[in-house]
Amino acid sequence: MLNFFKRRAAVSREFPSGPFRFVALDVETANHDRASICQIGVACVRADNSIETWMTYVDPRTSTWAFTDLHGISQSTVRGAPSFADALLLLEAPLSGLTVYQHSGFDRSAFRAACTALKRDEPVWNWQNSVTVARRAWPELKGNGGHGLASLKSHLRLSFDHHDAGEDARAAAEVVLHAERAKGLKVCFHDA
Repeated sequence: MLNFFKRRAAVSREFPSGPFRFVALDVETANHDRASICQIGVACVRADNSIETWMTYVDPRTSTWAFTDLHGISQSTVRGAPSFADALLLLEAPLSGLTVYQHSGFDRSAFRAACTALKRDEPVWNWQNSVTVARRAWPELKGNGGHGLASLKSHLRLSFDHHDAGEDARAAAEVVLHAERAKGLKVCFHDA
């Protein structure tokens, strides 16, 4: 029950103001249709590497909820939440010109599918993949648990609630920061 209140409280906050070095973005979907985004999380990394996380529920306007058992989000959770079009209007300008990390290709493909459903182009963001960063930083994990967030959670001793878009976005940002600190990798392709 605590998780419900934590998530609910995060919905009403304004999107953080920059400048940011980079952001990490994660989505959850209602079902197998990638356009059925029901939650968006963005972790904003400042110049001092502090992270401010923002999250919103999104009403995907579907009656098919296949993943509620995975992420706990249902039709009643998103009642009154913005549509994807409204959430995109809020995010498009602040993320423009920044590196936007996702952990795998799923998040961008979901944005692309949701934009296609709206009959519009996806935002022109500098998408990068924190899985690629993790593979460069910790090659020893290949075949040894892999580079997914669950494996990296254990390997890097991260603390987050998996399958919550805000928490997963923060974890992806932390993966990038760990790689920069521990391995000295230059991973942010565009600094604000």
